[in-house]
Amino acid sequence: MDSEQRRKRKRIYRPYSRTRFLSVSKIVQAEMLDCVYNKVFNDSSEVIEEIKDKEIVYQGVLSIDEYDGFRSIVRCPLPPLNYSATVALRRRGDGVYHNWSLRGNQTVHSWDRMVYEAALDGKTAVVFVKGLNLRPHKESDPAQFRCQFGSGNWDKDEGFVLMTEAVAAAQEVVRCSLPRSIRNNPDKVQGIRVTVVHGGESGAEHVPMTSAVSIHNTGSYEHRRKQRRHKNLPMPSVAKLYNSKSYQKKRKREKYELCACTMLWNQAPALREWIMYHAWLGVERWFIYDNNSDDGIQEVIEELDFQDYNVSRHCWPWIKTQEAGFSHCALRARNECKWVGFFDVDEFYYFPRHHRRALLGQNLLRSLVANYSSSRTIAEIRAACHSFGPSGLSSTPSQGVTVGYTCRLQSPERHKSIVRPDLLNDSLLNVVHHFQLRKGLRYLNVPESSIIINHYKYQVWDTFRAKFFRRVATYVVDWQENQNQGSKDRAPGLGTEAIEPHNWRLQFCEVWDTGMRDFVLTNFADPATGGLPWEKALLQQYQT
Repeated sequence: MDSEQRRKRKRIYRPYSRTRFLSVSKIVQAEMLDCVYNKVFNDSSEVIEEIKDKEIVYQGVLSIDEYDGFRSIVRCPLPPLNYSATVALRRRGDGVYHNWSLRGNQTVHSWDRMVYEAALDGKTAVVFVKGLNLRPHKESDPAQFRCQFGSGNWDKDEGFVLMTEAVAAAQEVVRCSLPRSIRNNPDKVQGIRVTVVHGGESGAEHVPMTSAVSIHNTGSYEHRRKQRRHKNLPMPSVAKLYNSKSYQKKRKREKYELCACTMLWNQAPALREWIMYHAWLGVERWFIYDNNSDDGIQEVIEELDFQDYNVSRHCWPWIKTQEAGFSHCALRARNECKWVGFFDVDEFYYFPRHHRRALLGQNLLRSLVANYSSSRTIAEIRAACHSFGPSGLSSTPSQGVTVGYTCRLQSPERHKSIVRPDLLNDSLLNVVHHFQLRKGLRYLNVPESSIIINHYKYQVWDTFRAKFFRRVATYVVDWQENQNQGSKDRAPGLGTEAIEPHNWRLQFCEVWDTGMRDFVLTNFADPATGGLPWEKALLQQYQT
C-alpha cells in the first residue's frame, strides 16, 4: 500500500482525528467552541510549557453529539503540522481557556488498545475493550482478566483502585463482578472510571495502582519483558460507569413485544422506508447506533419521532465495533423489550405465504415473536436472507429499495435473528447475524416459505461503493484489503478498488422476484397518487 492509499484510508476510516469527552448538563453548540492546539518542540511530543499566542492554533469544532446522557463527544479537525496531538477546548470569544481544557495532563490513546465503554448490569460491569485480540466468535478464559475501578490520575499511576475478577470474556467484551461498595450503592454510581487488566495473578478488591505497575518491571530477560509489556498493566481507558436508569428513555410500564436495533453510517436516506415498513409489521421501539454519520441523520430521526415512531439515536463513535455495539444494545434494550431484532437498514422482513394468500400483513412480525414469548426453550428466531442486485437500474429508485430492486440471487445467503435479550449468554457473544444463548436454550429456523429477509445488498453503484470505504463489523475484512477474496462478505468478482465493474447494473440477477414490490404497493401506496409514505415529496406535502 503506497503513501497515497494510506492517506486516503486514514481519511476514510478516521474522518475526525481527535475526539474529546465533555461533561456538561446540556449540549453546547459547536459554533461556540474552538479546538486548541499547542506547538511542540523540534518535532517531539513535548508541548511548550509557556504558552504564547503565536504558539497556539484555534480551529472550529467539527461537531458535538450527546453520548450517554452525562457526556458529549466533541470532534476536532486534524492538528496542524508540528502542533500537539492533544487538543484542548475553549469557548469562542472568551480569550482564555475554559475549564474543560486539560492543558497539563492530557493523554492521547491509541485506538488499537483502549477500553472505550462500560455499562452496569446487575451485580456486574460490562466493559468494552479494543486490542485484547481475543478469538473471534469464541468465548475466552475470564481468568485472564480483571477489572479496575476508581478515580484519580491513572496516567501518572497515582492513588488506590478497586480490583475484581472477570466472570466472562469474548471478542471485545469483558464482564466483571462489581466491587462491594459499588454493588451496595448502584444508584450513586456516577462517573467511576473502569479499565481492564490482562493477565497476572488474581488480585484483592483493594489494590494500589502502583502495585499493578510494579509487576510490569519484574522479569530477568528482555524477551520476557517484551512479551509481558502489555500484561498486568491497566489498559488505557476513556470508559466511565454511570447509573443507566437515570438516562433511560421514558417508557410504558409493560415491555414492548418487539424492538429493533441497527448500526449505521451515513444511511439517513434509508431510515424512513426501513422504519415505516417494519413499524407496520409491528416493531414498536428503535435503537439506532450511529457510527459517526454526517448526513443529517439527527434531523431524520427527529422527524420520525415527531410522527410517533419510537426512535432513539445512540452516538457510537467507535470504529469497526458492530458486534460490541450490538452487545451494548442488547443490554440497553433488555429492560424495555421482550424481543429485539438485529438487522441492517437494507434488510426487510417479508411474508411470502401471506402475500400469496392475500392476507393482511400488519403486525405480522410482532405476532410471530409473541407466539414464543412464553417459551422455555426458544430464545432466538432466525430467518434466511435473499440478496438482491441492482436489477438493471443505474440510479437510486425514487420509491425505495422494496419497490425498485426486483432481481436477486437464487440461493439465500446467511440469516438474521430476533432474540430475547434477557436470555443471552453472559458473554454477550454475537457474530452480527445471531447471539450465543444461555445453556439449554435454542433457536428456531423459520421456513423460507413463511418468512424471508430481502437483503438489498448490491444496489446501484453510487450507493454500493460506499461499502468499500466503510464497514462497521469488527471481524469482517475491509474490501480495500487484499484478504479473503472468496469470502461471502465480499461482492463476487470485485477486487479491492471502488471501480464500477462492467455491466454492474445487470449483475447478481438470477431470479426476478417482484413479491415484495407488489406487497408494498398494495399495502402502502396512496390510492390517489400511488406515492409511498417514505417518499420525500409526499412527506413534504404532508408537512405543508
